[in-house]
Amino acid sequence: MKWTQWFEEQKTVATILINSLEQSRLGHAYLFTGQKGTGKREVARHLARSFFCRNKNGIEPCGACRDCRRIDSGNHPDVVVIRPDGRSIKKQQIADLIKAFSYRGVESERKFFIVEQVDLMTAQAANSLLKFMEEPDGQTVCVLITENVHAVLETIVSRCQVLTFKPLPPEKMKRRLIGEGVAPAMAATVTALTADYEEAKALAGDEWFAKARSVVINYMEELFAQPQRAMMTMYEQCATHFTDSNRLHIGLDLMLIWFRDVLSLQTGRPEAVVFTDRLERLNAIADMIFMERTASGLAAVLAAKRRLNANGHPLSVLEQLALRLEEGAVSHV
Repeated sequence: MKWTQWFEEQKTVATILINSLEQSRLGHAYLFTGQKGTGKREVARHLARSFFCRNKNGIEPCGACRDCRRIDSGNHPDVVVIRPDGRSIKKQQIADLIKAFSYRGVESERKFFIVEQVDLMTAQAANSLLKFMEEPDGQTVCVLITENVHAVLETIVSRCQVLTFKPLPPEKMKRRLIGEGVAPAMAATVTALTADYEEAKALAGDEWFAKARSVVINYMEELFAQPQRAMMTMYEQCATHFTDSNRLHIGLDLMLIWFRDVLSLQTGRPEAVVFTDRLERLNAIADMIFMERTASGLAAVLAAKRRLNANGHPLSVLEQLALRLEEGAVSHV
């Protein structure tokens, strides 16, 4: 992505970084904070490309030169990324980082360091990093990344320029996924399930998830077209695909989306439909059943999620849900 695209997704963050790049006045240390999937790591890498690229168009890195390609592959000698070693970032990792800062750059006098999940530093590591940050080198840039800024040592926070990344609105996330080749209907589905872009992208490319979506839609449509067969479909398809609690949670979330789509059509909001590739069938079912039936279906799925959260056995939860949905499908048509 380019800076103009980041401006569309993270306006405040991008504005500050773009202005600093244009004025050749990048800060010594930045703290990127915000929930998972908001682009913190990607912006840090893009900032590193802008910092090192020798063929920039203005402030925009070319993406093709030796520096850009090595940053993308993680092999640039003057770009160092520190990640937790196990469950924490240890003192020795920060000692190695400080040692790297003390050397001249391998290929230039510039150096760029990224510390991910900085909130997981041990107390000794945090104090070592703090001591280093009190003596900044104008030829280096350090980016600290966290999802929990309140767990970062306050004295470290005070020495950084804090940039807060906001969650992506579903529509922007959907457009970004579509721009990367995800089918519109799948992009709409995954953005309805998570506000984490990386998780959404992973789900969109997951064959199991694609099958899960198909299984749920087939089951829900059959529930109203041929309710007498719905229980068999549940055993043959749902029970064999949603084999544990984590997977069943996803299945139940997909069922919630389906009922909400029906409710959206019944209340005159077709623009809110997620399963857009099944719009014709959704319209037919929305016309077929009472709105009260849709609401009771939503309530049944939510109740199933509560039973699952209370350690209910996945198959037992599915069976009880199928019975409730089948009864409703017959009595409210």
